[in-house]
Amino acid sequence: MIQSLRVRVVIGAFAAIVFILLVLGYGLSRVFSGYVAERYRVEMAVIVDQLAAGLELRNEKVVLEKTPTDPRFTLPGSGRYWQVAPESGEVLRSRSLWDVDLPANALIPADYGLLTAEGPDGADLLVYQRAISLDGSNGARRFTLSAAFDRFEFDDAVAQFHSAMAMMLALSAAVLVAAAIFQIGVGLAPLVRLQQRVGLVRAGQANSVDDVGVSELRPLVSELNLLLQERETAVERARARASDLAHGLKTPLTVLLHVADHLPPTERELARQQVDLIRQRADRQLQSARLGVEQMSLTELGSLVGKLVMVLRPITEPRGIEWQIRVPAGLAVDMDAADFAEALGNVLDNATRFARGEIRITAAAADKAAVIIVEDDGPGASEADLAILPSRGVHLGEDDSGSGLGLSITADILSAYGGSLELGRAKLGGLSVKLSVPLRG
Repeated sequence: MIQSLRVRVVIGAFAAIVFILLVLGYGLSRVFSGYVAERYRVEMAVIVDQLAAGLELRNEKVVLEKTPTDPRFTLPGSGRYWQVAPESGEVLRSRSLWDVDLPANALIPADYGLLTAEGPDGADLLVYQRAISLDGSNGARRFTLSAAFDRFEFDDAVAQFHSAMAMMLALSAAVLVAAAIFQIGVGLAPLVRLQQRVGLVRAGQANSVDDVGVSELRPLVSELNLLLQERETAVERARARASDLAHGLKTPLTVLLHVADHLPPTERELARQQVDLIRQRADRQLQSARLGVEQMSLTELGSLVGKLVMVLRPITEPRGIEWQIRVPAGLAVDMDAADFAEALGNVLDNATRFARGEIRITAAAADKAAVIIVEDDGPGASEADLAILPSRGVHLGEDDSGSGLGLSITADILSAYGGSLELGRAKLGGLSVKLSVPLRG
């Protein structure tokens, strides 16, 4: 099924134009053919009238006082013929018929009141006939008067008209289709403007959809703006509830920490670890809830990466770790800056913990997505460990210095924005983390 509204309308307009022109062409063909046939029929009737006016009976002998004056009647096979056929006796005919007699009956009917017969050299003729009677001394005698012309003349005139009409209809179809495409483009232009303005709202550059100047789309624009208002209200409520939940958890967790201080050392440490785990998981769930309602906005990668590296550089400088940054200017993604900073920050934090001498950050646009690759020259991970590293609670090292949630949180953030996270072996020897994020627009 065709999904494009523009293509559907163009196909419908094209089908309608072709149908109308075919009907028009058929009608014009019938009208022209009838007109030409009527002209020939009138011409043949005049010839028959001339034959009837000059026909006499003298002493029971048929005499034609005056014959039609057209010189073509004197040339054999010229295309114009006449004949006077009595019920009995000698047949009078034009010299153009030579020795061919036109049958007085049993002719095959043709269109437009004409008959068909075979003429000189086997040519098809269209014949006009009329029966008359003349009074003689022995009573009335009947005669069949015939006038004929080559059918080729009629067919050739109609064929020439069809050829000219076909060219005219083809040109008309091309002009009408072009006009229909232009009209469709003009008619759908407000939808394109509406799409652009909705895109500005989605990108965070506008809070509502402006009027596109078409009365038929104003109800849709109004409904979209009402939907955006309701969505904004839902966002505020979700943020408020998330904030209330965060504050509501702080007091019970603080109380639990104080209670844990009165436990034996082993149980106290275990309780503190569990409270920290609850805090981390609660923060993660609150982050996920916020992502579900967060409005997308544009984030420029070069600036944000520079800020993150500036924060982490004091940690890596004492260890002699160098930063290699290759991010094209102007590369931006459809992602909230805070969310992207958290996602990339978790990856960079892991890189700073395990790098020995170099951390490399590269970014490029590919297939409607921005691809950011973070590599280090640390110990890396085995092929078996790469598949489980983004899981909850999995540590990159053997120590317990991390929560094991960093890459998992990063994967969740990227997934909420339609992105993805891939792990692999870096060319530097350590871990390679590939973040794919949708480009702006």
